[in-house]
Amino acid sequence: MTNWLDLNYQELLRDIINSGQIKSDRTGTGTKSVFGRQIRHDMRTGFPLLTTKKMAFKTMATELLWFLRGDTNIKFLVDNCCHIWDGDAYKNYVSKQTDMFIPIWTQEEFINKIKTDDEFAKKWGELGPIYGNQWREWGSQYETNHILGTRTRRKPGVDQIQQLIDDLKTNPDSRRLMVSAWNVEQLPNMVLPPCHYGFQVYTVVMSLEERRLRWANSIGHNEHYAANLDHSDLDERGFPSRKISLMWSQRSVDTFLGLPFNIASYGLLLTIIGEMVNMIPDQLIGSLGDTHLYLNHLRQASKQITREPYDLPSVEVKLPESGKLEDLTLDHITLHNYEAHDVIKAPLSN
Repeated sequence: MTNWLDLNYQELLRDIINSGQIKSDRTGTGTKSVFGRQIRHDMRTGFPLLTTKKMAFKTMATELLWFLRGDTNIKFLVDNCCHIWDGDAYKNYVSKQTDMFIPIWTQEEFINKIKTDDEFAKKWGELGPIYGNQWREWGSQYETNHILGTRTRRKPGVDQIQQLIDDLKTNPDSRRLMVSAWNVEQLPNMVLPPCHYGFQVYTVVMSLEERRLRWANSIGHNEHYAANLDHSDLDERGFPSRKISLMWSQRSVDTFLGLPFNIASYGLLLTIIGEMVNMIPDQLIGSLGDTHLYLNHLRQASKQITREPYDLPSVEVKLPESGKLEDLTLDHITLHNYEAHDVIKAPLSN
């Protein structure tokens, strides 16, 4: 089966290289940028993990599990060998460590302190009300004492993820199946405003023909194997009657390093939500604002464009016995048949 995900991603890289405008940015690196792009993926063709460079699947999945836990402290990430947020946490530490009698640790020393010193991690690993807080506790208010290393909740918030799951079960045709991370009031308290700032899901009832086909394919047969089944037969087998799609919106897109992770992360989120509400993942859509390549990524992007894609892998999610999203671990998520070209390294701009 043609891997359209990699091909479409490569075309986006070409678009930026050929028609992007040179722009300055907050990191001082400089970018080539285009505006208003979209990337689409049909989940029936495989799990959306790029094959034209090897992707760190466990790193991506760990970050998503961190979001779903409602966690905003990098301690969980560091303990699970995920270093996506190290630079942002370190910059925050350097800017706020004002005691002239206490040495400023190097970033390597800082991360080691996060790993080995719980009190230090409580004080300096906190990133503010970023994604996990907004997804699971929108509007909550905490009071952080950086001197004592304490964080006290003063006001509970809205669990948008649980609300989404409840609404999918009771009103799956709703046009309000949305989760937002762009909390204007709390933006100043975040180490980094959300790049992917919200997502919406959409469900439709499958026809009998589609249900037959998808059920037969799920057990390794063609549609003729299910030709005599009706809806009640498929219901008895517990097979979903609906399919679910997800569209996320992103204001700022690091196309070489960040976007491949965003695609896979929302693909995994769609798969997890589908398992929670017994629906089949269908379409994954990214709505992209400032879509850019950092100037020190142009060579790497040009290299990736030349590579021939492999077939996409598949992913299997088994929910924990508790059924709670916050109890999901990497042990519940299995990637199958992933074949990819070598890693292409590029510097991260913080």
